[in-house]
Amino acid sequence: MKKLKIFGLFLLVILFCLPEINAQETGQWFQNGPRRRRQVNTKLKVLPLIKVQGNKFVDPNGETMLFRGIAISDPDKVEGQGHWNKTHFEKVKEMGANIVRIPVHPVSWRERTPEKYIKLLDEAVEWCTDLGMYVMIDWHTIGNLETEVFQDPMYETSRAETFQFWRTISKHFSGNNTVVFYEFFNEPTTYRGQLGPVSWADWKKTVEIMITIVRAHDMETIPLVAGFDWAYDLTQLREEPINAQNIGYVTHPYPNKRSEPWPPKWEEDFGFAANQYPVFATEFGNDVRGEGTMDPNGTHYGTQILEYLESKGISWTIWVFDPQWGGAKIKNWDYELTTGGEFYKLGMQGKLPFQQK
Repeated sequence: MKKLKIFGLFLLVILFCLPEINAQETGQWFQNGPRRRRQVNTKLKVLPLIKVQGNKFVDPNGETMLFRGIAISDPDKVEGQGHWNKTHFEKVKEMGANIVRIPVHPVSWRERTPEKYIKLLDEAVEWCTDLGMYVMIDWHTIGNLETEVFQDPMYETSRAETFQFWRTISKHFSGNNTVVFYEFFNEPTTYRGQLGPVSWADWKKTVEIMITIVRAHDMETIPLVAGFDWAYDLTQLREEPINAQNIGYVTHPYPNKRSEPWPPKWEEDFGFAANQYPVFATEFGNDVRGEGTMDPNGTHYGTQILEYLESKGISWTIWVFDPQWGGAKIKNWDYELTTGGEFYKLGMQGKLPFQQK
């Protein structure tokens, strides 16, 4: 009888524990940790929301917004070298910038991990908000997304990763007025055939997929779409513009792209588009080595490109606020400007002779 009671008690214990065992077995094993709620951000609407109106970027009053700024180097690099702080952005602000271009390399995004990289971007956006500067997030890759062949290892990515990057970014920064632009793909190129073929129709379809993904989360931040030839050439827009409203187009008008005289060729290659669409020259500089003219002082190419861009209402960000990368506009981490940096500082502040007319 005693053994029977013990056995009965044992059965009751097992029955009592079964729900716990069952709950453990049916838990959401596929989730990597609990889902986190977004923290309340009281600075989302500090800066005025910028929109597309015709061929211009405009503020809430309908006034045209001309962006003048500079790209920093990859936040992963800056943080790794010990310079990732608000002071870094204060130095950008001192140049006269009203926008900062932030290049995110695929290799950095993967190695740091998206969750940790987002924290860097959050810091940058908060600092820029405090300083009154807008932010452009740039997926900084160079190559052919159709064939998934890229110019260098640091730019290697995939269609799936690129789509997922913009899904993550647009979901995270939706509603944040400081993040004004998503530059979808830094420089599309076939590298004169080395990276395989891609047609404009292929690229157009890919871009329209990215726009759909982004706008599932974020209807306000403006997508920026680059043309071919390392983001220089927008001539395809004459026949086949992207099938989307409220976007802008990108050009990278480095001096080696065309021989002089430049202005009529710029008009032919990308300037014409600014008559109908917003265009943003998101990367260029005056110290490119190649077939183009060397212009370390900025007085030849630099003056011509800025005067041309601003005559067309084209916003611009130069390359790059870093002492080690090609195109450096600072000499060292004491933030001493190069000669080119001094020239473009005057441009950002609207102090060049043509800007005084």
